[in-house]
Amino acid sequence: MLIYYTAILLTIISNVFYHIFAKSTPGDVNPVLSLLFTYLTAAASCLLLIPLYSNGEGIGIALRRVNWTSYALGISIVGLELGFLLAYRAGWNISMAGIISNGTVALLLIPIGLFAFHERLNVFNVVGIIMCLVGFILMNKR
Repeated sequence: MLIYYTAILLTIISNVFYHIFAKSTPGDVNPVLSLLFTYLTAAASCLLLIPLYSNGEGIGIALRRVNWTSYALGISIVGLELGFLLAYRAGWNISMAGIISNGTVALLLIPIGLFAFHERLNVFNVVGIIMCLVGFILMNKR
C-alpha cells in the first residue's frame, strides 16, 4: 500500500516542479533545444535509476522487453512538454494551464478507460466528473 501512495505523491510533486520549471524557461530559448537538454538530463537520470528497477535481470533481457509503447510515449512526452512551453510563452497562467489541460485529459480518458481497459465507474466517480465539468464552467467565468 505504501508504493500506491508514494507513486502518486511522486507524480504530484514532479508535476508541480514540472510546471514551475516550464513556466520559468526563458522565452528567448529555442523550445526544442531546451527540450533536447531536458531529455539528455532525463536520459542520464534514467541510466542512474536502472539498477533500482532491474529485478536482478541483465540489461540485455530488459532491453528485449522494450516495445513500441516506449517510442510512442516518448513522442507523446515531446508533444506534452512542447505544448506547455508554448502555452506559457503564449501567456497562459501557471495556475490555469495545468488545471485545464489535466482536467480535460481526465475527462477524455474516462471513455478510454471504460471501453479500452474495461474500467468501471461508481456513483462517486460520476459525481466527481460532474464536479469537474462544473469547475470548468466556473473557471471560464470572468
